[in-house]
Amino acid sequence: MGVTARVLAIDAGNSKTDVAIVTAGGDVLATARGGGFRPPAVGIGTAMDTLAATVGRALTAAELTSVTHVSACPANADFPVEEQSLASALRARAWGETVTVRNDTFAILRAGVTEPRGMAVVCGAGINCVGMRPDGRTARFPALGRVSGDWGGGWGLSEEALWHASRAEDGRGAPTALSHTLPAHFALPSMYALVEALHLGLIPPLRRHELTPALFATAAGGDTIARTIIQRQAEEVVSMAVVALTRLDLLDEPAPVLLGGGVLAARHARLNDHIAHLLTDRAPKAAPQVVTASPVLGAALLGLDRVGSGEGAQERLRRYYGV
Repeated sequence: MGVTARVLAIDAGNSKTDVAIVTAGGDVLATARGGGFRPPAVGIGTAMDTLAATVGRALTAAELTSVTHVSACPANADFPVEEQSLASALRARAWGETVTVRNDTFAILRAGVTEPRGMAVVCGAGINCVGMRPDGRTARFPALGRVSGDWGGGWGLSEEALWHASRAEDGRGAPTALSHTLPAHFALPSMYALVEALHLGLIPPLRRHELTPALFATAAGGDTIARTIIQRQAEEVVSMAVVALTRLDLLDEPAPVLLGGGVLAARHARLNDHIAHLLTDRAPKAAPQVVTASPVLGAALLGLDRVGSGEGAQERLRRYYGV
């Protein structure tokens, strides 16, 4: 598409949206941050209007009205049909001559690799895994929670910890320090009090995520139940990675396995070390590494792949984002 090509990169998450306008040479012309992108909650029209405000600020700052290519990696694009729907909505805005939409996990993967090749397992509020090869082949999972066979992430870990802690307190389950550390996080005296507060809405449901660090702290103190929960999370991470590697015929050759999202990026030794140990057994040529680069960098790199930019442009863009 030539050296004058420009890419509009969009990382649209549930809580915030980052956009960047990048030249084919890897120079960042403008950036902007806006509110979350939540079509399932507010409808596609309202979500696109919120996104438009953020994109509009970036285009104005770059003194542009449109670009060559739009590379969008939004949350809530878990199936190809959802990607196609969002791509149609983006084309209707006429921000770019061409548009590609990929699940936001692909942005995290691309941000962590020098070429579009490898796996990314993201463990944040939930858990997801994607893989890609330079020939365009991809591997992915629906990642909709238990209904699609997933387990874990910050939400799942906190739910599991609450389950064990409640049963320990009332005698149905094995003893665990979680029955004390979880309510203590909210300055409450017992699991009964914590369950009551959650049920009555005195503690907002979203605050359950705060219990994940308490789980890891309890495990670090030697609690058997807490350690078992974390080991299961490691098993889930490795299971997804091995399946994705197998689907892309990468199991028997060196390939990066990127670990992203708040739970994995926190570098809890008990979790990440166990993941590395399991990968050594099941995918010995895989190279696990934590990635903390901004996902909008990954969206931009995917855009540069599309417009045919070289390594020099990618390196320049990575330096901008401090990678």
